[in-house]
Amino acid sequence: MEQTTLSKYVKQMRKQYNLTQIDLSEKSGVGLRFVRELEQGKHTLRLDKVNQILNLFGSEVGVVPMKNKDRE
Repeated sequence: MEQTTLSKYVKQMRKQYNLTQIDLSEKSGVGLRFVRELEQGKHTLRLDKVNQILNLFGSEVGVVPMKNKDRE
């Protein structure tokens, strides 16, 4: 499975569902500023809010085991 950044995934899914950033903000219950920061790749985000958005697309943030080369 190809890995993609969270910001790219959210933007891609938002466009796939024909949502504006405002629509996504309203439907997920998070602020417009948060949606913009998420799509711009801000490094510090509240995971509960990220999951509010991802839940609209049937996804959530979770723990993923690292490959051995990533641990070193």
